[in-house]
Amino acid sequence: MEWFIQLGKGLGAFFFNPLLYLGLLFAVYLGYIRVKRERKNFTIRVKDGWFEFRTYIKKGWLLGLIFSIVAFLIGFMIPLAYVFTLTVVTVILSIFLKPGALSAAYTFGISFFIILAIEYSGIELPILQGILDQVTKEVIPGAALLTGFLLLIEGNLINKSASQHTSPKLVRSKRGLRVGIHESKRLWLIPMLVLIPSNALSIPIDFWPIVPTASGGFTFLFVPFWLGFGAQIRSQHPERGVRVIGKQVTILGTIVTFISAVGFWYPIASIVAVGIAIIGRILISVVYYVKDDAQIFYFSRGNQGIVVLDIIPGSPADKMGLQIGDVIRTVNGVQVQTTQQYYEALQLNRAYCKLEVIDDQGENRLVNRALYEGEHHELGVITFEMDSKWEKKDIS
Repeated sequence: MEWFIQLGKGLGAFFFNPLLYLGLLFAVYLGYIRVKRERKNFTIRVKDGWFEFRTYIKKGWLLGLIFSIVAFLIGFMIPLAYVFTLTVVTVILSIFLKPGALSAAYTFGISFFIILAIEYSGIELPILQGILDQVTKEVIPGAALLTGFLLLIEGNLINKSASQHTSPKLVRSKRGLRVGIHESKRLWLIPMLVLIPSNALSIPIDFWPIVPTASGGFTFLFVPFWLGFGAQIRSQHPERGVRVIGKQVTILGTIVTFISAVGFWYPIASIVAVGIAIIGRILISVVYYVKDDAQIFYFSRGNQGIVVLDIIPGSPADKMGLQIGDVIRTVNGVQVQTTQQYYEALQLNRAYCKLEVIDDQGENRLVNRALYEGEHHELGVITFEMDSKWEKKDIS
């Protein structure tokens, strides 16, 4: 019963952590700039402005709980100084307002090496010396293993969350043509329980609940970790492109986790694991960008019809089963190759619409649906025009 009481106290303290609320503001900001850009490009937003806020709140809880249980069963501890440093590093990196900079490899990895440098350099920081004195060779492997765990969570979230509901965007190709890309920017809250050596809290936080053990005791600490992701997908279907990155991050997290586990017996393995995490995550981003940039744009004008850049949720196009990457070949029996032709063909029958569509696998299909008053007059299809008026206006 005492353990449950202490867990409850630890959970209550979670809500006093400033990272929790700074993350809320960051997520709202991401939604704001996305909606502003989409309205500028397409005069309408695809998802509402609170989408990133809901993603931040909801998506990371289950994975945080699962890995908290694993961490508790393993029983590894991390120094309080590491948690404190991680908070500071996270806040500093968030100043750039780039969620991609908040990968676990960067926030956890940089914090790890800062603590390592303080431990082995003998630097003394009077205000924080009480918690820095608790950094030992025995607890540093726990920080490395935590980096691996969070990379595994990051890979899973990229694969299942960041790949969904990516945002369309208009850019210029190298030849000056108007083309579409998709970008994904996410911030996730990962609530995790970590074990802190009990004596680490004796100076700064005397009131914290302590769980006694034979080895001296530990305390529960619930921490609102952040994970961030940012990527632009040019040459692939956006869902597949993001999933490629997610799979690579998961593989990296697996490697880092296994090597960091060895660090409990051979401390040098902890340093190697975190180094691999940072370098590996950089390489994943750089290599994907270089390969993606070298290929042709996935969303570019073709001779077959109108390319579907995105679909507004709940619109007629959504209910008809149109998908990102589909090409609308005919509308009400009329072949279309420009958005002007597409809009004119829709007006031929305002009560019913029949489309011939080519999916991204090259397969043809017919979709049709009755149209009702008040529904989106363009079916809710997000595309891009290729006309001389736009070109002249944009270039000037």
